[in-house]
Amino acid sequence: MRTRRWLPYALLIPGILWLAIFFIAPMFNLGATSLYDPNGSLDTGYRMTFHVANYGDALSQYYPQFLRSFSYAGIATISALIIAYPLAYAIAFKSGRWKNFLLVLVIAPFFTSFLVRTLAWTAILGDNSTFVHFLHTIHLLGPQGRILATPVAVITGLTYNFLPFMTLPLYASLEKIDPRLIEASSDLYASAFTGFRKVTVPLSLPGVVAGTLLTFIPASGDYINATLLGQGARTSMIGNVIDSAFLVRLAYPLAAALSFMLMAAIVGIVIFYIRRAGTEELV
Repeated sequence: MRTRRWLPYALLIPGILWLAIFFIAPMFNLGATSLYDPNGSLDTGYRMTFHVANYGDALSQYYPQFLRSFSYAGIATISALIIAYPLAYAIAFKSGRWKNFLLVLVIAPFFTSFLVRTLAWTAILGDNSTFVHFLHTIHLLGPQGRILATPVAVITGLTYNFLPFMTLPLYASLEKIDPRLIEASSDLYASAFTGFRKVTVPLSLPGVVAGTLLTFIPASGDYINATLLGQGARTSMIGNVIDSAFLVRLAYPLAAALSFMLMAAIVGIVIFYIRRAGTEELV
């Protein structure tokens, strides 16, 4: 009986060890690094001085990149939701025998590297691309107008790359809805739009919340899209700053402080959003 009682907890040991080694320990190391003396270097070494001012200095220098990251991620999340909801709805209710095939098409981009997909958008949005020439032709862009190296390009890349993360939770939520509930709304003389607004949307909210979180969180810390599609300081996100601080400038205390601040900001936004959405059980 004692063995049976402890067996479920024993099954947790591999997962706990994995988290301890590859998440908790690195987090403690990152936290310690963020408090090192910022005047140190790899040559002279870093000293633990509990320099809390690293956080204030990081925020005062790079708050525009923080705001830009969250605004880009927010716009990309809303854009992905607008695109993904009709797509997921059509797959769940209207696709019939083509359902599995359409789901494969949704996840098909994952068969290609994230980097390769983003590089492809540099060709699509490039100044000499067919798409940009078409926009010049119909006068949506001026003679010297461009899309690459603009916020539009970065947000487009974020929306495209994280669209499957929005679509799949929405589909899973919509697919569970009992069609008889929608039929019941029509029996009660509700119009198709009213039935959608009163029945379908509320029942799909868990998918909306999960999809927006799965899109917003990685988009906030992304730096590939800003590097390849933004191509400049005016579109750089906080991920680009952290990448440069760690790998180019070797300013480890600054990079660690920025990383911790990014994580804390995302956690705060997520908790606030979940509570406002009325799905606290997801926390």
